[in-house]
Amino acid sequence: MLAKRSEQALFAREAIRTFQPDQQPRLVETSVLNPHARRIAEQFNKNVLSPRLLSGLFGLCELFTLLLIGFGAFAAFGQMNDALLVLPLAGPAVAVLALLHGYEPSQLRSQRRQPARIALALAAGLLVSVACAGYAGVLDADLAVCLAVYAAISMGALTLGRRVLARRIRHWSRTGRLERRVVLVGGGGAAEQFIRQLETYPDSDIRICGIFDDREDARSPQLVAGYPKLGTIAELTEFARIAKIDMLVVTLPLSAEKRILTILKALWVLPLDIRISALSQNLRFRSRSYSYMGDVPMLDVMDRPIADWNQVAKRGFDIVFGVAALIAVMPIMVLTAIAIKLDTPGPVFFRQKRHGFNNEEILVWKFRSLRHDMADPTARKLVTKGDPRVTRVGRFIRRSSIDELPQLFNVLIGNLSLVGPRPHAVHAQSSSQVTFTEIVDGYFGRHKVKPGITGYAQLRGWRGEIDDDVKLQKRFEHDLYYIENWSLLLDLYILFATPYSLINSKGAY
Repeated sequence: MLAKRSEQALFAREAIRTFQPDQQPRLVETSVLNPHARRIAEQFNKNVLSPRLLSGLFGLCELFTLLLIGFGAFAAFGQMNDALLVLPLAGPAVAVLALLHGYEPSQLRSQRRQPARIALALAAGLLVSVACAGYAGVLDADLAVCLAVYAAISMGALTLGRRVLARRIRHWSRTGRLERRVVLVGGGGAAEQFIRQLETYPDSDIRICGIFDDREDARSPQLVAGYPKLGTIAELTEFARIAKIDMLVVTLPLSAEKRILTILKALWVLPLDIRISALSQNLRFRSRSYSYMGDVPMLDVMDRPIADWNQVAKRGFDIVFGVAALIAVMPIMVLTAIAIKLDTPGPVFFRQKRHGFNNEEILVWKFRSLRHDMADPTARKLVTKGDPRVTRVGRFIRRSSIDELPQLFNVLIGNLSLVGPRPHAVHAQSSSQVTFTEIVDGYFGRHKVKPGITGYAQLRGWRGEIDDDVKLQKRFEHDLYYIENWSLLLDLYILFATPYSLINSKGAY
């Protein structure tokens, strides 16, 4: 999965790098959203159940159901001494169901072929369990009957459970609680063909939220197969920051290379799955080169860096280590608060608006390190070496990064992560009074994941004052490396290596 993600990201970034500005006008990072599109975006602002997350949870439920039924059956037959034989039946059964794509969201919606899959999976599990019993020398007639009853009850329970789930999924889909939200880029005939083909798939969890296209001529009408054109590509950037969108599908022929590159250059910064519809392409690759949306073949360009179970795992990581860190550093935080109060008049804490996930504005907590009457909440002027605004205590806590400790509360709230690209102030500028977005092309690409207290760039020494455009570019490149190669192991490495990196406080004033 990591290799595939890196290859997709590399493809997109290399494609963007090959784009020449004189081929097409460059699209802006964002644009004011028209009122009609904003109303629709706000309708899709609520979070929904992820189909893949639901299928994973259901798999765990089936595993626990098999274990519960198994232990109950062994207890009823007085075979508790051999109850561990439940494990070689339940585990392989769930594994075989997964191999048969029994946990694919599309399969869970349908009741067709469900009993056959379940029977095959349980038969495989039963064979493994009998083999284990024979190898252990405990297989007899009573145990064989117990295993057979266990398998029969499990067959009924799993079949009933899947029937109930299929009905609930259909209900949740109708009420908009379970769906994958998609926007199309490129209207006209190609978009209509895509929509019509998708409508032939009865169990689709796809919800098309609208169409975006820069063209204003007959090739791109205002209404395509019943779906409205909501605005331009530049407006889509703002739309995706309001609405909870999962996927962006480009419905343009591959021959429109320049236009596709223009779109990728503008939209790769968004935390979305990006696909190109291959429905009407004359060019055909091997089947494994495609992913599918129903029966529609798609070319994968980019995946969201952290989604579904990865998102759950990262949030769990933040809560566990965040609580532990907060308990460990609480004495330091109390002493720091007292020192700040005794040093200069003013509040202990300082709050600043910074860019969070998907470019949303968040309030970040820090210990106050500047004189209260010289505070700069917009960060228009960067703190430099010997800056008279910095207090005596502030100088120490900034160099040691103790001023960042209150951000642990941000982590527990959920708008910050322990590890991620460091959040910059909303109006941050370099020492030459140039905004970060003007220095780095595609700057908002670092906001595709939740920002963090520490990050890979800081670990590699790119922290502190931005007095040179190269420093921001290097920080940006390291942030992208982290996003494209994220894993819990990488987070763990960065988290525990950060204290050692603070020994070299060069650039932190």
